[in-house]
Amino acid sequence: MPTSNNNQRHTVVALMEDESGVLNRVVSLFRRRGFNIDSLTVGPTDVPRMSRMTLVVTGPNSIVEQVVKQLYKIVDVLKISDVSNDETVMRELALVKVSANTTTRPEIMQLVDIFRAKIVDVANDSLIVEVTGSEDKVTSLTQLLKRFGIKEMARTGTVAMVRGIAAGPRLEDPEFERK
Repeated sequence: MPTSNNNQRHTVVALMEDESGVLNRVVSLFRRRGFNIDSLTVGPTDVPRMSRMTLVVTGPNSIVEQVVKQLYKIVDVLKISDVSNDETVMRELALVKVSANTTTRPEIMQLVDIFRAKIVDVANDSLIVEVTGSEDKVTSLTQLLKRFGIKEMARTGTVAMVRGIAAGPRLEDPEFERK
């Protein structure tokens, strides 16, 4: 989603050792360059002691390329890919606790159904809605739920994976050598 020729939204995926301080060093590289991190998601992978980080930042292409090159200098960062120009599947998850009573509950349930979300908890005065999808889908549903009164919300941030045979960072790539 380009914002101008010099300022583009980038999605960077990195594999790193699950070690104390690695995340801080990675984020510091972007912070020092003046990037606002739009989204940051980190979690375990299918490989023990390995984490996968997805960063979404907006900035000039040339600076993002420099930061990606500098990320390789961090010993615990094993593989980085800027997947911004690749065909990717990007998803976000949100849990939204919304006020609900006997009058508003059917309308909220209808909205949840339209967005293919689901209700994961029901209380006398609220519902917790789980929605998964693109950032726009999550934002659209939360905007519609605001009129009922959002009591609490948690969003994961974007996770991304390259479509098809082409792949983002994987440890079995030929150029990868484990330290």
